[in-house]
Amino acid sequence: MAIHGSLFSDFRETGSQDPFALQGKKMLKVQMGYGPVWARTGSMVAYQGDIRFENRGSGGLGRMFKQAMTGEGIDLMQCTGHGELFVADEAADVQVLYLENDAISVNGANVLAFSSSVEWDIHRVAARGAATAGNLYNVALRGTGYVAVTTKGEPVALDVASAPTFADAQAVVLWTAGVTMDVRIDTGGLKSMLRGGTGETFQMAFGGQGYVLVQPSESVTDGAGQATGGGGGLGGFLNG
Repeated sequence: MAIHGSLFSDFRETGSQDPFALQGKKMLKVQMGYGPVWARTGSMVAYQGDIRFENRGSGGLGRMFKQAMTGEGIDLMQCTGHGELFVADEAADVQVLYLENDAISVNGANVLAFSSSVEWDIHRVAARGAATAGNLYNVALRGTGYVAVTTKGEPVALDVASAPTFADAQAVVLWTAGVTMDVRIDTGGLKSMLRGGTGETFQMAFGGQGYVLVQPSESVTDGAGQATGGGGGLGGFLNG
């Protein structure tokens, strides 16, 4: 008796020993031998070894209060033990980056997992257009360690220092420290308004030094109208 075909060889587990490694485009493999990790609650799809999961919700009373007040945040579980952990989120693409004493601002809907050595908080940034668009919030990640985020499709990383950069608020996934964000209200003029508008009224305008990551889908909901930004980028969170 035998099973023929390439199924089990084509989709064999990756042999990478990196703490965070891609298992295909839509799954993250975490080597637990490097210490605990935080992952989105419910994102575990498989594991091998002895791994335990503890639901930590919003990660403390302070963050819980911020999440209740802002509508922004992430429910996290702490993963500890030994072995290999596989996490995913509704077959979205997974992107991995490594922070070395650095910081990023991420839409809460896109956070998948990060090293326990990375600090996180919900932060508000006072963009000039926020009075019109409403208060803006995001999840700030800071420190040294791995971070995995999800995108719907393959994203584009735009260097904001090379040219004035604008993006739909519902497509912005994250931006790096050194990037500033303001809200731009663009109706397209009177003629456009009379014809029903363009549907691109609320835009994020980026400047400074660094990158903004934009996905090819206008479906980020946690950040639309409650996505962060700021004339000061990550502000005091990076330096505090």
